[in-house]
Amino acid sequence: MASPWSLSGALKGMFSRKTIDDETWGDLEDALITADFGSDLTDAVVDELRTNVRKYNTTDPTDLRRMLRETLEERLARLNPTLTLTARPAVILVVGVNGVGKTTTIGKFAKFLTGYGRTVIVGAADTFRAAAVEQLATWAERGGASIQRPQQHGQDPASVAFQTVERARNESIDIAIIDTAGRLQTKSGLMDELAKVRRVIEKQTDIAEVLLVLDATTGQNGLAQAEAFIEHAGVTGLVLTKLDGSAKGGFVLAVQEKTGIPIKLIGQGEGINDLTGFTPHVFVQSLIG
Repeated sequence: MASPWSLSGALKGMFSRKTIDDETWGDLEDALITADFGSDLTDAVVDELRTNVRKYNTTDPTDLRRMLRETLEERLARLNPTLTLTARPAVILVVGVNGVGKTTTIGKFAKFLTGYGRTVIVGAADTFRAAAVEQLATWAERGGASIQRPQQHGQDPASVAFQTVERARNESIDIAIIDTAGRLQTKSGLMDELAKVRRVIEKQTDIAEVLLVLDATTGQNGLAQAEAFIEHAGVTGLVLTKLDGSAKGGFVLAVQEKTGIPIKLIGQGEGINDLTGFTPHVFVQSLIG
């Protein structure tokens, strides 16, 4: 895990004190707020910890660290982060607003899957932007995946999605990842387009996952931008990108609690290998130290 957004630095001094006191609680609240947990989640976590400290009659900050770790892990583990990819082909729609790193995420996801021996095809169904197709082709190649390009400029996205799934079936490719448009100038038009893509695919096979890509550095603002997708696109999992640099680790838990949708993948850098499956235990260990 990248260290700049880890809570461990902020918490280190607090947990090295001799006892739990009022200053400890104030510092803990400040640390959680700074880490982008949000005020409601911070209050809930601190209240739960205060209750447990009283219940077990402890004044040892080491116990508080363990309780914090267990509380966050338990909350993150309430939703299942496992990708559903058993169907053949397993069809994955990738959605999200433009600028969140959707195209690069698809390339990294392809690399992640091919690293496990899966064959992958990527469908360039964001036909609205010609540059998006070329960018996607570059990342698909880096990820070891085939690509289904539009046959002509401005081709109907649903027909590209259809051709991608058709190729996956004909060529016995394990997984088909469909890129989709992310423009939000007309939300209703975009959602109608996504609905059409879904209908066309579902005439051939079920959709295994609808993954929403969110930029962790934008926090609550990014989530607000993506609410139309959550409401209308049948999202089954979240992918958090840019969990490095200035990103705040608390957003990981905050976004899952707010949406009720599990985080399934996290991106922590710019490289082709910088996308991994989400494991609550590993994440919390890196966050708390």
